[in-house]
This record gives sequence, structure tokens and C-alpha cells, in this order.
Amino acid sequence: MPTGIHLRDVRAQLFDAAERVLLRAGPSGLTSRAVTTEADCAKGVLHRHFEDFDAFLAALVLDRIHRLEARADDLHAGTGDLVETVAEVLTEVFSSVAVSIVALITFRDELRHRLRAARPGPGIPLATDAAHVLANYLAAEQELGRIAPGADVQTLAPTLIGAGHLLFADRTGEPPSEEAVRQMASTVLAGSLR
Repeated sequence: MPTGIHLRDVRAQLFDAAERVLLRAGPSGLTSRAVTTEADCAKGVLHRHFEDFDAFLAALVLDRIHRLEARADDLHAGTGDLVETVAEVLTEVFSSVAVSIVALITFRDELRHRLRAARPGPGIPLATDAAHVLANYLAAEQELGRIAPGADVQTLAPTLIGAGHLLFADRTGEPPSEEAVRQMASTVLAGSLR
């Protein structure tokens, strides 16, 4: 007899359930049983749609990377306060599930191998992708003259990601204030702004 509720978009509902588990219990609390319990469905549902739990986790991370890349389309260079925009992007990235996903990727070797196969290249998936989004935005701002011509945006972006990750790393404590994130972004970018 079936249990739980009918799932219309199974992948999306399982991904959203996994994200809630990660936010509540962290990477150590993320199991296939925890995900299906959170999604209110039978455990077999996850295994009907994914080869195994690591395949599910890889698909989750890739889905969140695609969401981040879609967000990049909303970044319009030359509009608004540059530091504020960077602070908002960092807050969106790290106040979501990214801190837990980065920990999950470093914790699970098989997940890391699958992600490297899907997205070859150095760095930790999602964090590296966020750095690419910021680097592209900063490069566009540089073309418009709001970032100094000699500024190394390929170094500034991962520096911002690393500093942002440190601000948000304690998922059990209070998140950093908007002002703290803005101050960090301002400090990192200070020598590059025009």
C-alpha cells in the first residue's frame, strides 16, 4: 500500500526536502530515510528516480548550481550599488543551503567524484560556481569602469566567496548581519573600486 502524499514533481520535492534536512540537521543528518520522511513519501520513491543516494546528492548539487547560474542572469552591471549587489549575492548563496552542501561535498568522496565527472575542473562545486558568477559580474563592472582596470577579478571573486563562507560557516549560530556582509565585501573590494 502506498504511503505519504502524491508527488507531482518528484525530483523537486525530494531536493527541497533534502535542503530542509540539511538546514535543520546538517550534512550528518542527511540520509535517504531523512529525505523521504521529510518529503512524506516511501523510501523507494527516491531509489526509483536515482541510481543510489550519491546519484541523488549529485543531482541535488547540480540543480542548485543551475539555480545559481540562473540568478547570474539577474545581475546587471552598472546598476545599483556594486558593493551592495555583491553582499546580496553572498547572502543569497550562503544563507541558503550552500554552507551545508560544501560540507557535504567535502565529506562524501563518491559525491565529489560524481560531481567532478559532471563538471570537470578544480575547486568545490557550488562554491566555485558562485565564484564564477561573481567574477563575471565583476568583469562586467570592470568593463563599465566601476572596477579599476588593473583589478584581478579572477582573484577577487574567490576571495569574496571564501570570506563569505567564513561569515556564514556556523550554521547553528546567528547569521551575520547585512552590515557585516556588506562591510566584508567593501573591505575586499576597497582597492579595486573606482
